[in-house]
Amino acid sequence: MGQGPFDGMHYLKAAFGGAVCCSVTHGGTTPIDVVKTRMQLEPTRYTSFLGTMRQVAAEEGSAALLTGVVPTFQGYFVQGWFKFGGVEICKTKFAQMCSSERDAYQKRDVITLGGSAVAEFVADIFLCPYEACRIRAVSDPTYANGMFATGQKLVGEMGVVNGLYSGFGPMLFKQIPYTMAKFAVQQKVAEQIYNGLGKSPSDMSKSGVLAVSLGSGVVAGVAAATISQPADGLLSKVNKKGAGGEGSMMVRLGRIAAETGFVKLCTQGLFARWIHVGLITAGQFAVVDACMMSVGASRFHFHDPDKH
Repeated sequence: MGQGPFDGMHYLKAAFGGAVCCSVTHGGTTPIDVVKTRMQLEPTRYTSFLGTMRQVAAEEGSAALLTGVVPTFQGYFVQGWFKFGGVEICKTKFAQMCSSERDAYQKRDVITLGGSAVAEFVADIFLCPYEACRIRAVSDPTYANGMFATGQKLVGEMGVVNGLYSGFGPMLFKQIPYTMAKFAVQQKVAEQIYNGLGKSPSDMSKSGVLAVSLGSGVVAGVAAATISQPADGLLSKVNKKGAGGEGSMMVRLGRIAAETGFVKLCTQGLFARWIHVGLITAGQFAVVDACMMSVGASRFHFHDPDKH
């Protein structure tokens, strides 16, 4: 494939770059996520992005906009490790299973979609407890003091599965399509940019590669946010105290979806998510590429054998 070597050290570099990029971008945009979550949980009270930000700061103090920053940083460090490391492993292994470089190039979209889905499933097993604690802290700031205390209280009241993994189903419905769209769209947009320039990433300067990563990341972020919006709304609501009443997770999710309505699930907080996800996705691809280039590595990319 003209790249590599794809050994344990390469995948470790990709995983570490992914951990850094996800934790920094998600942690750094916590205020946007707080506003988005409040708009989803209480749409009659919080009706606009800037209005919600001002209202939360005025009523609860500016620090309220950083609610959940610690579990967000920790959770996405772990998730980013498995997501970016897993995507790199899956893409290279799936490509190596193809009969030739041309065959791998022709199947590049399917490989990227499949690899990102597998990696995200594994990553979400580790992310879900952190996200449950974060959402509970945002929706009920007086619930407990700190992430560990929030997790302990959730487990004590509801058990491990209902307390920490009640949102696992909607998280998969949110994160897997989100990640598939994020990596596939970013790959496609970057590919178009490089084709337009008549160059490959290896021919570009580091700053040029980062510029392409930022531009393609913004487009990928908006696409991924739109696709995953309904499941994101369900995930926010199911972790709110008392949401959906009693019963199993699927019963509660059904009640929440029926009460909210499909249109509102698709639109409540969407503008905030466009800003949030657009920023973090652009940042993630730029940071992971910067981290990997700093140690002499680069993410795997498909080559058109007719042009190289």
